[in-house]
Amino acid sequence: QVQLVESGGGLVQPGGSLTLSCAASGDRLDRYSVGWFRQAPGKAREAIICISKFSATAAKGRFFSSRNIAENTVTLQVRNLESEGTAVYYCAAQQSPACSLQETPYGDWGQGTQVTVSS
Repeated sequence: QVQLVESGGGLVQPGGSLTLSCAASGDRLDRYSVGWFRQAPGKAREAIICISKFSATAAKGRFFSSRNIAENTVTLQVRNLESEGTAVYYCAAQQSPACSLQETPYGDWGQGTQVTVSS
């Protein structure tokens, strides 16, 4: 089991970029595959990207995720944020090497960090 804490959220102007961090304690995060999810107001939580336990980076469209093994973190870089990017962003971890965009495999979740896209 690993404890996760997200940080880096805040107010971003439309078209801006943001880097979120998922810090782990209780275990090494490179033993886990990590998924990033977000939940917009009034909507269901949706998957953004995942990074396998055997990978150092992952990229999907405007999203890029990478590991910092020394700091025991995984970061999520988001480019060109628009209003639909306003949401609570979560990281989650699972010990399977498979990279999943489904919520079910993830047993450990952070509390989330709020991102608001507004001018």
